[in-house]
Amino acid sequence: MSAGTLRVIWLYPDHMNIYADRGNIAVLEHRCRWRGIGFELGTAGPGDAVDPDAHDLFYMGGGQDRDQVLVTRDLAATKRDALAAAVDSGAAMLGVCGGYQLLGHSYELPSGESLPGLGLVDLRTVREPGERLIGNVLIEADLGDGLRRIAGFENHGGRTYLGAGEQPLGRVVSGFGNNGKDGVEGVRRGRLIGTYLHGPLLPKNTWLADVLIAWALERRDGAAPALAPLDDELERAAHESAARAAVGR
Repeated sequence: MSAGTLRVIWLYPDHMNIYADRGNIAVLEHRCRWRGIGFELGTAGPGDAVDPDAHDLFYMGGGQDRDQVLVTRDLAATKRDALAAAVDSGAAMLGVCGGYQLLGHSYELPSGESLPGLGLVDLRTVREPGERLIGNVLIEADLGDGLRRIAGFENHGGRTYLGAGEQPLGRVVSGFGNNGKDGVEGVRRGRLIGTYLHGPLLPKNTWLADVLIAWALERRDGAAPALAPLDDELERAAHESAARAAVGR
């Protein structure tokens, strides 16, 4: 049985929480508890400082454009340096939808105004003519143990483009992905992951939750933990249902 405590901080839970983001937190908590791993959840909203050494996993979900304006300004004023230090020191980070867009250099609003992002990865999100990219999506990703599938739902008007040196989270099997053109989805740099997949993400892909847990504990403890296997029959069924919905769209 694994030991220790996973320390998670949820950034802007009152503003970046429109895609069942609480489900992602619940999955992390339950999968830790079932293994005898402690779980501590902290939150940080506008004006709150963040200690880069006090947390193992940083999480930010999606929000409406008006909320992203507020969050963007607060990130630059109160959190950017701390989050950069955390990622540089090997902390795990997951940004979903709007949280993903804000990991990059800039995010363009429908009005044409461009908001600055955290700049933790080399990507930009722009507006282009065309409909919103909406629907079920399936990608293939290799996070160190071979290709595995990640299923979810996407709903974004922005088109995200990675810089030449960045690695996508995965290749699109079905759906739109970052921009509907280049066949890739999300971004991954070290233990940082950004993705448009929600609905929410981790209940449909519990293996990915385990990867994040292991990464976070490894950063603090200096060695990758051996996570005890769980009875994931229902979780696998949820994943397969989401994957079939994507392929059949």
